[in-house]
Amino acid sequence: MAGNSFGDLFRLTTFGESHGRAIGGILDGCPAGLSLDMEQIQSELDRRRPGQSAIVTQRKEPDTVEIYSGVFEGKTTGTPIGFVIHNANQKSKDYSHIKDSYRPSHADYVYDQKYGFRDYRGGGRSSARETASRVVAGAIAKQLLSNVRINAFVSQVGEIKLNLPYQELDFSKIESNPVRCPDLGTATKMEEYIKKIKKEGDTIGGVITGVIQNVPVGLGEPVFDKLHARLGAAMLSINAVKGFEYGSGFEGVLMKGSEHNDSYNPDGSTKTNRSGGVQGGISNGMDIYFKVAFKPVATVLQSYETINKEGEPVKTQGKGRHDPCVVPRAVPIVEAMSALVLADFWLMSRTNKI
Repeated sequence: MAGNSFGDLFRLTTFGESHGRAIGGILDGCPAGLSLDMEQIQSELDRRRPGQSAIVTQRKEPDTVEIYSGVFEGKTTGTPIGFVIHNANQKSKDYSHIKDSYRPSHADYVYDQKYGFRDYRGGGRSSARETASRVVAGAIAKQLLSNVRINAFVSQVGEIKLNLPYQELDFSKIESNPVRCPDLGTATKMEEYIKKIKKEGDTIGGVITGVIQNVPVGLGEPVFDKLHARLGAAMLSINAVKGFEYGSGFEGVLMKGSEHNDSYNPDGSTKTNRSGGVQGGISNGMDIYFKVAFKPVATVLQSYETINKEGEPVKTQGKGRHDPCVVPRAVPIVEAMSALVLADFWLMSRTNKI
């Protein structure tokens, strides 16, 4: 299977399945001498782990990371950092009913057609549980990028939107509620709605907004490896993501060029930031901001019609423990993927000029 690695110089390769013994990763390219705060890495994992509130999957996993290599006396050695997260609360029998059939809008059918074999337990390698390994690597990348501030938050659940610009939000309130929305009034509405959807045995999608501040000028390459293109690829690699936009995004098509252009200040900053911190594929020092759209989780706890391996119509029902809305737990994943992209480009930037 190809496609298990992300990044060029700062490169993560992940392994493992949702219901296997463990998941984990190998992070290559991290410079030597970086002091690692293991409590901070575990804290990032705790933000993503299942079972943390009533509005997420009730699978109980401690998600404790164990570092096997690449760190000595609390500092990185420059060699590959190997780590694992042991699975502890699998209930594989919850998936026995789909052994010979395909769940709608899952990877089941295409996986079977591509490989001729699949691990149906929780989606196997296709499960979003793989993203826990990304969070570990992203937490290390954040510590490498110590001056860069990376924040993500839930800005929409279904039709409930947070209608405030990010500049007016207090990011310290993101972790004050289970939805991870920094506006408490909107967060309450979102939480109540998710609980309602869960009782119906259904799911709902949402939007996560990312904001990256204190980014140095010059990250990104001007042709194929544009900064916003790599950020888009990173976000679209996350399970359930259906869309990505940065800066003015799709709203920019409503403006004329004279309105959309970001005029310069004498110090090189811009008076507006419709570019979203990226010009010509390269960071310009302004805030990078973007939105990531997540679809409703495909597993609904309702009866549905599908087909089996013989192409025959069958009727079954969703079972097991699943998120009614994935966006609250996806916030640290969005931050992690942002950090991985920036760390990779930061290392590349050190070769730009003498």
